Amino acid sequence: MTKSVEQILQQDQFTREDIIRLLKSKDEDEKALFVKSSEIKLKYIGKNVHFRGLVEFSNICKKDCLYCGIRAGNQNVDRYDIADEEILKAAKFAYKNNYGSMVLQSGERSDQTFVDRITNLLKEIKKLSNNELGITISLGEQTKETYQKWFDAGAHRYLLRIESSNKELYNKIHPNNEEHSHETRLKCLQSLQDIGYQTGTGVMIGIPFQTYEDLANDLLFMKKFDIDMVGMGPFIEHDETPMYEYRDQLMSLNDRFRLTLKMISVLRIMMKDINIASATALQAIDPLGREKALRLGANIIMPNITPTKERANYLLYQNKPCIDEGADDCTNCMEARINMADGEIGYGEWGDSRHYASRRKNS
Repeated sequence: MTKSVEQILQQDQFTREDIIRLLKSKDEDEKALFVKSSEIKLKYIGKNVHFRGLVEFSNICKKDCLYCGIRAGNQNVDRYDIADEEILKAAKFAYKNNYGSMVLQSGERSDQTFVDRITNLLKEIKKLSNNELGITISLGEQTKETYQKWFDAGAHRYLLRIESSNKELYNKIHPNNEEHSHETRLKCLQSLQDIGYQTGTGVMIGIPFQTYEDLANDLLFMKKFDIDMVGMGPFIEHDETPMYEYRDQLMSLNDRFRLTLKMISVLRIMMKDINIASATALQAIDPLGREKALRLGANIIMPNITPTKERANYLLYQNKPCIDEGADDCTNCMEARINMADGEIGYGEWGDSRHYASRRKNS
């Protein structure tokens, strides 16, 4: 006998089939899912939403991922690399505006110059903030030694998206070479967790060739891996990438948006106390996209504090919002959005994953 969505939502554990059913839900069933995830979020996380001041400091990348606008093979990108003093200025802004945390993100590099530069920046950010600013980094695949070095220098959260837990699908959206290996990605995630980082991952929703079963497996992978934080958003195609040729096979932008909200909702029910980011890409589809995600499960939002003149060059996808706003504009906008979503900003707090604390306690 097929279970109803109502019956599934009364369970503590979901099977793959349960998740697929929830991801395909519509109308009243979809509403029931959203009501349940909102209740879970309120009970386990509360109304607090935490800021992460985002600095996308360089779009120079050695990777050639087939979906990404700043891939190494795209000759039409204006490459940039923000000077250290500009990054530290942004860190000061985050600190003085009581954000509690910031994120350093860039294209992927692993040369010694880059590794040493990040190590130095982390130490400087800790120094200028009296060790009060939390730091998340999202700088791709590195050696375990590099991850350890950055951890020792002051980073304590790391986001490395798996993109897909299905190796075959992963291989379809990346070049077939050693530089783009699913095994390496998994090994890096394990290294991060072993070192003691709050470990984050995520997937793109609505990529070519992806099935509902793939997405259900992605959520089960996150649960099994015991992830602390997640950043996932709708796939938005970029016209200067190889994946663009499959644009006619994609579900509509609106369907990708709804599916992302359902992924966030299901994951919130499955992993009640993790941090879930409300992705900027949601706002690229729906002006109120980020608020909707906050209402039904997300609890992290990332105001962009990258110097405005470079924002337009960090285009992983097209129609990216907020590329012409200054950091102050972004902060005011985020405050308004969080209020609209009936949330409260956790000013001055690191906003660490509650899941991380309990996972470390039990390990």
